[in-house]
Amino acid sequence: MLRSLLIANRGEIAIRIARSAADLGVETVAVHSEDDSLSLHTRHADRVVDLAAVGVAAYLGGERIVTLAQEAGAEAIHPGYGFLSESAEFAQACEDAGLAFVGPAPATLQQFGDKAQARALAESSKVPVLPGISRAVTLAEAKGFFETLGADGAVMLKAIAGGGGRGMRPVTDIGGLEEAFARASSEAAQAFGSGDLYVEELLPHARHVEVQIVGDGTGAVCHLWDRECSLQRQRQKLVEIAPAFALAEDLPRAQLQAAPRIASVA
Repeated sequence: MLRSLLIANRGEIAIRIARSAADLGVETVAVHSEDDSLSLHTRHADRVVDLAAVGVAAYLGGERIVTLAQEAGAEAIHPGYGFLSESAEFAQACEDAGLAFVGPAPATLQQFGDKAQARALAESSKVPVLPGISRAVTLAEAKGFFETLGADGAVMLKAIAGGGGRGMRPVTDIGGLEEAFARASSEAAQAFGSGDLYVEELLPHARHVEVQIVGDGTGAVCHLWDRECSLQRQRQKLVEIAPAFALAEDLPRAQLQAAPRIASVA
């Protein structure tokens, strides 16, 4: 059982983590940027440390956060969501420093950080995916795939290193594919450090329904049911509603079976 935990986040998620830790008798250490020193999350932890930086960049300083956790005597770091929560490098840095990272293993984060690898893993786990190519593609390969979809087809170009709703570009006219590919690759290189793209069929008017899962690090995985996430702005979720509603009768069961299956082999 953990005795102390550093929360590498701010806002409501940091407060929720602090409350849950308090219920378990775990001491918490909050961190804050210089401009967040009076933020509410700092009042919910047992101790507070200053990140000595301003704005969002303060919460992305993985090396300093690890050092602060060690100095505070914390046994683990909880990243919450966003910021460093999906960074395989940060998870590895925690592990190297003898700190527990409350989240997936570095290798798992690395695997799912590569969206083409994630697609390939889903396919190998018999989890349905949209038609597409599960690796980095050239413009010629993307065009060839587009042509297989027929006159009414459309594709979505996706950054292999993308995430959080970023790095996606729909293309509904094959005549615009070359320009879209160049722009998507350039944007991906600037935002994620890699211009590699993969392609899949664009499903118009799709809904975004998620299944939350949790694992204990021993291979045991269970789902936490589904949620409706379709209300978005620029592919960023605004509201999540649980459970998801108005789904085809057999769909929820299939989703709830598929999510732990892919997580178990990751």
